[in-house]
Amino acid sequence: MRTPHHTDAHPRPNPYEELGALDDGPLEETPLEEFRKESWGPEGSEGSEEAAEDAWAPPVHRRGGRRRKNRFAGLPLAVKAVVGLAVLAAFTALGDRWAVLYAEHRAADTLKDRLDLAAAPEVEIGGFPFLTQLADKRLDSVKVTVPDVAADRISLAKVSATAHDIRLDADGLTSVRGAHVPRFEGDVILSFADLNRELGASQVTFTGEGRDRVRARGTLPVAGHNLRLRAEARIQRQGERGIATEIGGMRLDIGDLATYRPGTRASEGLHLTPRGSADLARETRKARALLSVPAIVQRMGVPEATVRQALADDGELAELTGSPRFARQAERLNLIDLALDNPEVLRRLGLDPGLLDSLSGLTRPVLADRLSLAFELPKPEQGNVRLDDVRVEEDGIRVRVSGSGLSVGS
Repeated sequence: MRTPHHTDAHPRPNPYEELGALDDGPLEETPLEEFRKESWGPEGSEGSEEAAEDAWAPPVHRRGGRRRKNRFAGLPLAVKAVVGLAVLAAFTALGDRWAVLYAEHRAADTLKDRLDLAAAPEVEIGGFPFLTQLADKRLDSVKVTVPDVAADRISLAKVSATAHDIRLDADGLTSVRGAHVPRFEGDVILSFADLNRELGASQVTFTGEGRDRVRARGTLPVAGHNLRLRAEARIQRQGERGIATEIGGMRLDIGDLATYRPGTRASEGLHLTPRGSADLARETRKARALLSVPAIVQRMGVPEATVRQALADDGELAELTGSPRFARQAERLNLIDLALDNPEVLRRLGLDPGLLDSLSGLTRPVLADRLSLAFELPKPEQGNVRLDDVRVEEDGIRVRVSGSGLSVGS
């Protein structure tokens, strides 16, 4: 049985109705909404987007532009002055260096013309600033390097000199008439490579040996024969400007048979080598040819009876020519003296008589002149030039020079 539903005598109020009673009418527009309508236009219009873009822009975060300019503008005046002076100094130094290069080029051309050189020398002007020195008509130092200078029979590989305290006769950069050099020092290099090329027509090479000696080795053509040459040159100073060479130990080897030493002493001339004298003991034909000439036997000091027995008996001949005494006597024999009177005997020994005639004219002075390394520095018109030291090095001969009171130009 259902329970009867009771209704209240006083119904409960509706909450929504209570809220509606509190409504005062439509809301008024706020100032922010009015600003938006005035600035951007009606909502959804095309002008709203353009206005929004004009009203707002992203911040600039790049390094530079206005921000960098503002930084430099904010630097103290002293810093700006220092920067300006640094820039000015850089341009001044650049101009000074340009002036130096121009002056070096002009000086090189002038020296080439006045000294009649094959190529312009290298000129290096020292000191800084150059323009101040030029205005004062005085240079701290000038280094000049001249390659390939002719000196008598040979060429000097390089001549370099550094002058100090040069006084100029000039009216500006482009009108330098001359210069006065109070003092200078430098080096003269005589290269072995140049010597081998210029004096090496006989295929002779020069090498250093010690502080003052040069060794010459090679071949020398004589009467159609290439003779092996050996010699030594002693380098020494001669006077104030000259270099002298004393040639010694000269010898020409004719194969392994004989050796020629120019000169008139007993040890000089044309002599058999130890191997050449030993061949006499093995080759009876050569020994008989030598002992058949009375003048040769007399010079060797062999008794006539011993010679007759040796020529009659091969055993006696072998015993004579094989003795150490006979070898020494044969090596002392100067074959040049016998070349003209006994050409057939020399030919049997294996020597060309025509070669011996040429050797007789190849005296010590003639051969020494072919190997001479001497030269002399030219004497200047004004001032003094002298050689201070001569030294043999690995690649050539180095000569230290100095001078004073030189004048260049007018």
